[in-house]
Amino acid sequence: MVELYEDERLDYLFNEELRIIQSPSVFSFSLDAVLLAHFAYMPIQKGQIVDLCTGNGVIPLLLSRRTKGTIIGIEIQERLCDMARRSVQYNGLEGQIEIIHGDIKEAPQRIGYSRYDVVTCNPPYFPAVGKDELSKNEHIAIARHEIYCTLEDVIRVSSQLLKQGGKAAFVHRPGRLLDLVTLMRQYRLEPKRLRFVYPKEGKEANMILIEGTKDASPDLKVLPPLVVYNENNEYTEETKRILYGIISS
Repeated sequence: MVELYEDERLDYLFNEELRIIQSPSVFSFSLDAVLLAHFAYMPIQKGQIVDLCTGNGVIPLLLSRRTKGTIIGIEIQERLCDMARRSVQYNGLEGQIEIIHGDIKEAPQRIGYSRYDVVTCNPPYFPAVGKDELSKNEHIAIARHEIYCTLEDVIRVSSQLLKQGGKAAFVHRPGRLLDLVTLMRQYRLEPKRLRFVYPKEGKEANMILIEGTKDASPDLKVLPPLVVYNENNEYTEETKRILYGIISS
């Protein structure tokens, strides 16, 4: 049995038979991580996958239901890393998922250059700001702001890790779309798939999902939009399929 510490709890991952350790005092996963895990290309039978800024390990756990490949999650915050490792252990996935404590900027030197089929990342969304503007909770501040890694770090490292033809998938704010595309091309990740996520019909997009292929030729496909909530503030049918794998009657 895996031990829980302080204010930690075991949560279910939607309809999956998976449990994840969470705590209100650190940054818990949210919808963006789940959408990224669903959006990213995955080799079904074999392959090597890396999740950067893995947090409490939610993306590796979800990806384990889509692939038989090996998955490495890298997280700089020691407490989150420990929570992720215990979640992997609780779910009996030690043979498939490895959680590494460390700085993503050192990942290629630690785990190898040009070796991986897929890299995913749900990076910090906001540039680093003055200390007065940061959350007083250090865990949340690091997860939200580019304190330990910038968007350029994420994209550069993703390219360094990927084989030629490997794929990198990111979730971010729409306001960073041009930064994403510019940096991806700078580091040889050609944007190939893009999807806008809207909270409700008629609202502005509040999330983007983008995937690039290393050293590919230009040809961007813009996928149909994903609308999260309907007019009754309930999940749309597509969101339910992504979250729960079901369609209500």
